[in-house]
Amino acid sequence: MHTEKPHTVLVLCTGNSCRSQMAEALLQDAFAGRVRALSAGTHPQPAVAPQAILALQQLGLPTAQLQPKDIASVMTEDIDLVVTVCDNAQESCPVFPRRTARLHMSFPDPHGQALEAFVSVRDAIRDRLVPAVRTALGLQE
Repeated sequence: MHTEKPHTVLVLCTGNSCRSQMAEALLQDAFAGRVRALSAGTHPQPAVAPQAILALQQLGLPTAQLQPKDIASVMTEDIDLVVTVCDNAQESCPVFPRRTARLHMSFPDPHGQALEAFVSVRDAIRDRLVPAVRTALGLQE
C-alpha cells in the first residue's frame, strides 16, 4: 500500500493549451497516486486545444479537469519538480519560493496542426518525458 505524499510535478509551457496539458494527463495516468501533475503557462490560451483533448481521449485518459492556467495560480503549490516542455517557457521560467528541481525537454508545438501532429507529440511525451520524470523523482516502475 502506497501511503507517501505524492510528488507534485508542474509542467510549464507558454500557452498551456497543448503540450503541457497532454503531459499533465499522461503523468497523472502513468504515476497514479504517486505524482500529482499540474500544468500552467507563461501566457495561457483561453482553452485547451480540441486536438489535444482528442489525442488524450484516444488513450482513454480523462480530460474534464484540463484547463489553461497562469503560472501565478500555482506559485504557492509545494512543487517537487518543474518540467518545461518548450524553450520559451524554459527561458521565462519564474523563480519559485523554494528551490525546485527542474527538467527541460522540448517538444514541437502542434498548435493549429492536424490531429496526427498532436498524436505524435503525445506519444513523444509518453515515450521520453514519463521515463525522465520517473528517473528525476527516483520512482520505481
